[in-house]
Amino acid sequence: MMRIKVRLAYIVATCFILVAGLSTRIFSKSLPHFVVEHFGDALWAAMIYCVFRVILIKKSIEWSLLLSIMFCIVIEVSQLYQADWINAIRGNILGGLILGKGFLYIDLVRYAIGILVMYLVDKGIYLMRNGSLR
Repeated sequence: MMRIKVRLAYIVATCFILVAGLSTRIFSKSLPHFVVEHFGDALWAAMIYCVFRVILIKKSIEWSLLLSIMFCIVIEVSQLYQADWINAIRGNILGGLILGKGFLYIDLVRYAIGILVMYLVDKGIYLMRNGSLR
């Protein structure tokens, strides 16, 4: 029962982060340039961390940290591949949001920050609830 509640909390967090990330694009004209420029990628990576927590609820949060970093690196590096078929996928809204459009080193920094912040929040919540490390 506890795992179901924890998994549900990660699903809710994932949805909240998804809405926040999309909001940085939808309301880009109303937000500070720094937020529009950097927060979307950081939030996307934080969402990936939460998705790994949903999938790997029995594993330590360090597994989700590692896998989410690896996943984001693979997605970013895949943007160096510019074949017609994958560019067609990237050309639609969902494909572009998931796969991105062009490789940028700064995206790797944004991803790392988003994942690290989510990991630290996760670790902090765990420590508050249990009073000890996993």
